Amino acid sequence: MRFEGADSGTVRPGGRTARVRAAVLQATGDALAEHGFAPLDLADIARRAEVGKTTVYRRWGTVTRLVADLLLDMAEQSLPRTETGSLFGDLKANARLVQRTLADPRQGALFKAVIAAATCDAKTAEALHRFYDIRVKEWAPCVQQAIDRGEVPEDTDVHEVIRAVSAPLYYRLLTSGESIDEAAADRAAEAAATAARAGAYLRGV
Repeated sequence: MRFEGADSGTVRPGGRTARVRAAVLQATGDALAEHGFAPLDLADIARRAEVGKTTVYRRWGTVTRLVADLLLDMAEQSLPRTETGSLFGDLKANARLVQRTLADPRQGALFKAVIAAATCDAKTAEALHRFYDIRVKEWAPCVQQAIDRGEVPEDTDVHEVIRAVSAPLYYRLLTSGESIDEAAADRAAEAAATAARAGAYLRGV
């Protein structure tokens, strides 16, 4: 399943190289979701993907490079932003996409594993930061449009608003154990929209 509601198991066109990459990245995601980062092994990934070990070692070389490529692929294949014409509508769409991802047993476990690995591995952390940077930038124009409509103050930090939407959902995933349902997503979106209108995310404040 692709991040934020799409299907990462789909093999995309592009010849044998693309098919091998898709199979290996699918296998990597499965292994992360099942066992976490620590036991990840290139030989096991090759076996799961049904490709030669030499191919995996030659193309990726290390586990961290493989995870980085997985995160890049997830970011590139994520669904584009939804534009509803209102800040709350846009933020709710964003929150519900994140919610569906984190509530999915496989995807939720995968993100837990990658986030845990990023706390002690600099390359994984760099890849994770790049992943979220891509996703935040994808949705930031929704906040800029709200600024243009006069819904929120002109100096609003558009990236901080998007980060504020998903933060409560990741808190539930990583710390509280509470259900990550649509009601939680809608509350997160409403809270971020209300705070943005009140000027809570002004640059430099």
